[in-house]
Amino acid sequence: MKTSQGKFAAYISYFFILLFCYAGYSKRLDFENFQVQIAQSPLLSAYAGFVSYAVIVAELLIIVLLLIPRSRIAGLYASLAIMTAFTIYIYLILNYSDFVPCSCGGILEKMGWTEHLVFNLACVVIAGAGILLLQGTVSLRRRLAMILLSVMISSGIVTLLFLRSEYIIKRQNNFTRRFLLHPVMEDRSVPLDHEQYYFAGSDQSHIYLGNKHYPQTLVTLDYNLAGIKKLKMAPSDFKYTFRNLQVQVKGPYYYLYDGTVPVIYRGKLGDAVPRTISYRDAYFTQLVVMDSVHFALRTQSKADKMFTIASLDLTKPPKVKLYPGILEKQVDGVFDSDGKLTSGGQSDTLVYAYTYRNTFLIMNNQFELKRKLHTIDTTTVAKIRTGSQSNGTHKLIAPPLKVNQNISANRNLAFIQSDLMGKHESVKSWKNAKVIDIYRTDKQEYIGSFYIYNQGKSKLTDFIVTDQYLFAIVGDQLVRYTYRKPITEYFKPGEAENLSTE
Repeated sequence: MKTSQGKFAAYISYFFILLFCYAGYSKRLDFENFQVQIAQSPLLSAYAGFVSYAVIVAELLIIVLLLIPRSRIAGLYASLAIMTAFTIYIYLILNYSDFVPCSCGGILEKMGWTEHLVFNLACVVIAGAGILLLQGTVSLRRRLAMILLSVMISSGIVTLLFLRSEYIIKRQNNFTRRFLLHPVMEDRSVPLDHEQYYFAGSDQSHIYLGNKHYPQTLVTLDYNLAGIKKLKMAPSDFKYTFRNLQVQVKGPYYYLYDGTVPVIYRGKLGDAVPRTISYRDAYFTQLVVMDSVHFALRTQSKADKMFTIASLDLTKPPKVKLYPGILEKQVDGVFDSDGKLTSGGQSDTLVYAYTYRNTFLIMNNQFELKRKLHTIDTTTVAKIRTGSQSNGTHKLIAPPLKVNQNISANRNLAFIQSDLMGKHESVKSWKNAKVIDIYRTDKQEYIGSFYIYNQGKSKLTDFIVTDQYLFAIVGDQLVRYTYRKPITEYFKPGEAENLSTE
């Protein structure tokens, strides 16, 4: 019996030797990329330099311990500890992180994060079984206690790293929100068939949804969230390899486009066959339809690769005109100037909200910068760290401090989804809701804030504001909110903190 137990324990040791040999070799083979992946982690970014070396050294030491019969039990305890740490790390990433970083590389990179979690859990069980089989002279109670202690210590270390990272990256900010008294009220919702929808536009009586998984699908609903219609778009010239196919509606047309091709199709609402109206006129990362032949773009300048606002006019040459003075470089001109370009809804304006700083820009339809306004938080300079790898790839090398998550504008109001917690705000509320801040776009004025609450475990993924309603996609629910007096009458705020106009 003892001989059989020893053989099984040896097989388990060989399994971990192969696993750590492969994992360590994969990391050393592409060490530069492995360091970047560690630096991008929301748990380990502050310790990327140390951790990237420590993991490889630990895996090599475990291999040595497992190869020597007399130290094999120590190697199995070390295997249990490191696999527990990896398991808790993935669990925290999946359940408590705002984003999921790149995977670890090698064959495990082909797994999804849930599959990776299951694999690691299996490894923890296997390591525990190896310890129980190999330590035959130690009482079962003591072996179980030592296994439990190893698991608890490893879990505690990773959890402390997570909490420390959360404090560093999402520390309480030095600004105060004014939460309005029920400025919007949920009054209607309908289920969607899955969670991958986004708002493609609206008009006076309908809203339109695009679909990330099925990008050739356009869904139309009336303001009562009834009369659902689905249109399967089949462009007349559909021969390209698409990477980011999206749809946008500005009546009476819809526009199907991909800036990586680049191509823009236009079709009448209800007509399933849109025609090509622009091909290879300009590569772009974002597009806003101004009318049937005029578009606002965010593109990259060929000269310096920085993000730039541009116009596309299909009626006259040159079709494309760049406006390099609108977006302001702070660090690299790419990540630091990232943001969302949108229209002003019923107002004749364009709005650009920076993602990593407390600024949003107001432009007219002639692409003149009219106002540079600020949100109430204190992040005036984008807090990002970038670096170039040996292959020329430019990447973020640490999780950035995200300020503005999303924006929707209409007439002279901008509704901005913030990613930062202000002073005296409830941690519980932030776990159960997303916050929307309201600003004037015709002058520097903060109106107030409100929450959009989760639907079960599902959070807000997109929203759009119209004259009558705010519509939100929360998980697989499409929710309608009616406005109350604080918004409809432009609730008059007192002096808000950290506001300035340039």
